[in-house]
Amino acid sequence: MFDILMYLFENYVHSEVEMLVDEDELTQELTRAGFHQSAIIKALSWLERLASLQESDQPYLCNHDQHSFRIYTENEMEKLDVECRGFLLFLEQIKVLSVETREMVIDRVMEIDEPTLVLEDLKWVILMVLFNVPGNESAYEQMEDLVFEQPDGRLHS
Repeated sequence: MFDILMYLFENYVHSEVEMLVDEDELTQELTRAGFHQSAIIKALSWLERLASLQESDQPYLCNHDQHSFRIYTENEMEKLDVECRGFLLFLEQIKVLSVETREMVIDRVMEIDEPTLVLEDLKWVILMVLFNVPGNESAYEQMEDLVFEQPDGRLHS
């Protein structure tokens, strides 16, 4: 399922190509790309839920004045290792994620059909969430820089 999400994000969302509106046509394209029907259905459902979070009455604009302490459930700790949880905290501290967008990320992570998520996959989920929440363009750009920055081997500039 995650591979499908990545495929869609890279080929439609990130490349700014207009997303196909017809779900049947999109399903056929994904099938031709080699994805299984059950995984396609799960991925499209995941994206629909992400869109519904965006459309809810709850405002998800970055409100960085809020302070919270996140206690992860056992299931969340199994899915998100210490490195991933630390990265989420780091993103909150540098104001890329707000309390609300962090919760959206965790919600979407928990719906992915993988027992654990590695940091690189988490970064893509964060990008997908930030891209889909209006008012987070700056946070999306910062996150994009974190995902695509190529370390040059220097510790200090």
